[in-house]
Parts: sequence; structure tokens; C-alpha cells
Amino acid sequence: MTEDKTFQRIRNELKNHHVVLFMKGTPSKPRCGFSADAVERLKEAGIDYKSVDVLSDPVLYDGIRQYTNYMHFPQMFVNGRFIGSSDNINKYAAKKKL
Repeated sequence: MTEDKTFQRIRNELKNHHVVLFMKGTPSKPRCGFSADAVERLKEAGIDYKSVDVLSDPVLYDGIRQYTNYMHFPQMFVNGRFIGSSDNINKYAAKKKL
């Protein structure tokens, strides 16, 4: 998959979903502690989101890191805007939970 196709795939996910979480694994089977924590925080806050398993596609794994210029996972977007990773996800979820 070329960079253009990967970026197009990312943009489509962001366009079609209000909240997108690029994570390692799936919500039912996270494959790292930070992804598991993000899933738990979003669940506690009652936030609906689309998850994308970056480990299932090495090109996407590299592509999202290039797209955001951020190397860590999970990575969350709201309304197409990059929110960040674990700390920012926790802050966002805490605000929505109030």
C-alpha cells in the first residue's frame, strides 16, 4: 500500500467516525497496557468510538505514525483532529464523564 492509499484510508476513517482510536489490538483484546487503559477510560465515560488495530497491518502502523508525526499508541482523533495518546485520551474521557 502506498503512502497516498494509507493516508486516504486514515482520512476515510476520520471522516466517517466521530471518534477514532488507532490502537494495538482490539477493544476486546488490547495488545498493550496503554491501549487497554484507553479502552477502559472511553468505556467508563460512555464514549462511542471506532477502533482500528494497527498491529493487523504493518503499513497502517507506520502510516498513522507518519500521518501524526507521533510514534506512540494508542492515538485518538475527535472530529478528524488528533487528540493525542494516553494522557490526552484520559483527559478527554474525564471531561466527557462529568
